[in-house]
Amino acid sequence: MTEDEQPIIRIRGLTNRFGDQLVHDALDLDVRRGEIIGVVGGSGTGKSVLMRSILGLNTPQGGEISVLGEDALHGDQRARQHIERHTGVLFQDGALFSSLTVGENVQVPLKEHHPELKEIWRYELSLLKVKLAGLPADAINKLPSQLSGGMRKRAGLARALALDPPLLFLDEPTAGLDPIGAAAFDRLIKTLQEALGLTVFLITHDLDTLYAICDRIAVLADKKVIAVAPIKDVENFDHPWVQEYFHGPRARAAREGREDYLQRTRQTAG
Repeated sequence: MTEDEQPIIRIRGLTNRFGDQLVHDALDLDVRRGEIIGVVGGSGTGKSVLMRSILGLNTPQGGEISVLGEDALHGDQRARQHIERHTGVLFQDGALFSSLTVGENVQVPLKEHHPELKEIWRYELSLLKVKLAGLPADAINKLPSQLSGGMRKRAGLARALALDPPLLFLDEPTAGLDPIGAAAFDRLIKTLQEALGLTVFLITHDLDTLYAICDRIAVLADKKVIAVAPIKDVENFDHPWVQEYFHGPRARAAREGREDYLQRTRQTAG
């Protein structure tokens, strides 16, 4: 198997426990290079815990995690730095530093990993990322408190892209956005994924997002990943939560919206 064929994230036997609460029990998951994988599950299934375990922000009680070919759980400092340098993260609330401007927020990872860069180059790179995230150039000098919720999401995305990572983690990226803003953010993610060759690990409750941009869906239930497949295959998986989630009225509306989107795309292409 070549490097391109190997999963960019490989998880085997992951166990996470908090006190008496067992969150993950021998969980397995592979994430393929270049895909957008949507991670879904009911409340308490540990979606964010899974992401934090992959990122090294949570220490599991057992299992193995490989990220970009490096041991994410037991690797040395060089392995950890390699993973950090090649991953970008957008947390649900944006996690921006409130006392820093948008540009200064974007420059934080640049300063950490490329301290040799001159200030003018850090500024130019941060401006490029701000524009790449769909923000106007003048947003670079604004504080997070001066931005709308959707603009803060894009500022967080700009920071996540600061180091040109091949692997991007998004935690509920459309939460709190109105339908128009959420759809625009979905289109932005898909455009960036295709243009930059990104692999995207996306936690979401948004059915519209799942149908619009995800290549595969990973379903967390019963303390494991019980299904990982394209959404049309996951829809038919025989599990109570899956059936309720993917066959309710909101799911039907999302499917219809996806079909309309595909039809418009084909007409435009024609």
